[in-house]
Amino acid sequence: MESQDMIDLCKKHTMYTWTAGENVEPIPVERAEGVYFYTPEGKRFLDFNSQLMSVNIGHSHPRVIEAMHQQLQQVAYVYPGTATAVRARVAKMLSELVPGDINTFFFTLSGAESNENAIKAARSYTGRFKILSRYRSYHGATNATMQLTGDPRRWANEPGSPGFIKVMDPRPYHYSFGESEEEQTARNLEYLEEVIMYEGPDTIAAMFVETITGTNGIQPPPKGYLKGLKALLEKYGILMVCDEVMCGFGRTGKMFGFEHYDVVPDIVTMAKGLTSSYAPLGAMGVSDAIAEHFKKNTFWGGLTYNSHCLALSAAEASIQVMLDEKLVENAARLESVMREEMDRLKERHPSFKEGRALGLFGMIDVQKNSVGERIAPFNGSHPAMTKLGQFFRDNGLFTFVRWGSFMCNPPLCITEEQLREGFAIIDRGMEITDAAFEG
Repeated sequence: MESQDMIDLCKKHTMYTWTAGENVEPIPVERAEGVYFYTPEGKRFLDFNSQLMSVNIGHSHPRVIEAMHQQLQQVAYVYPGTATAVRARVAKMLSELVPGDINTFFFTLSGAESNENAIKAARSYTGRFKILSRYRSYHGATNATMQLTGDPRRWANEPGSPGFIKVMDPRPYHYSFGESEEEQTARNLEYLEEVIMYEGPDTIAAMFVETITGTNGIQPPPKGYLKGLKALLEKYGILMVCDEVMCGFGRTGKMFGFEHYDVVPDIVTMAKGLTSSYAPLGAMGVSDAIAEHFKKNTFWGGLTYNSHCLALSAAEASIQVMLDEKLVENAARLESVMREEMDRLKERHPSFKEGRALGLFGMIDVQKNSVGERIAPFNGSHPAMTKLGQFFRDNGLFTFVRWGSFMCNPPLCITEEQLREGFAIIDRGMEITDAAFEG
């Protein structure tokens, strides 16, 4: 099928996410391999965002495709009440990979479903109802997870179910809890404890955090934050849930983001890199104490496709590829290259505000003046950012431009040469935002 036929039929008969159908300009994709994907006419794109920060091992890895083929020949689907070899193997594999006492897993089809079931598990286990989360967060697009989410996509989905309490991040969008990381941590946790007091500690089941804030800034937590947060929550019997949907499975240079911070949550949620998006699969991992509770008490959650054999085969092969090809180590090694490229851009471009990277989890913010004012307001846009996004697309770089920032999240199999190839396109593109810089 030619590109325009693809586009026309998809726009006529399907709905797209987070946009009006008339506004979407989909990229027609025929095939993908490694860090690149191609249109039917052969135009090549460097995938600088791993699609939705999810194709961690790269596209079309033959080992994953073969594993899925073999599973299809054996059994593709059986109902969730069965036991299968692939379910047993993947659960055991995860129990060995996830640190601490998280050894039991409930399989879903997405990060949103993983978080949805984590809400159920936390409420059932604690006997409490309220859930804390942060404003600069995204946890999914189901009914409950939209209310768990803090970012503006929540607004159109309100009013939602009750019981969700939002709090400020340790590094909010405008307000500052302090200059040093230690001060940000101390003041935010002091503020959070006061919120807990106001809400009633005995009413709060859990707090959900993206270990490293993803879509809303790719913001690693300040020093001591996660450890201090875990201690504060434990003081009041509140569970800590780490959403690792985006930052898990090697993205940050460690298998899981929370491994950077000397802490183990009570519940961890995952998806995306779990299968590198070769098939839909998510998981909720729970501590031994929570798992023991649900051995004696019903877990009131169920999904037709819970523990789907084909999806689990994709997870098993994808994780094994990640381990065998040392892709987590590659992400850790290339962090310094990404930071070096960001530093080079900052020297060259007055519109460059800030670059952040942990492993191959990166984002660049753009400014409109020397005061450091962002080029686009919160939940807003700027013509120069629209032009920048078009420049990236015209020059074969695929990434996400959002408000006054853009993302740098390539597959973990990327080479140093390919990474610098992407930044060379960014370098040329930022001449557009420089032209809009007001001095």
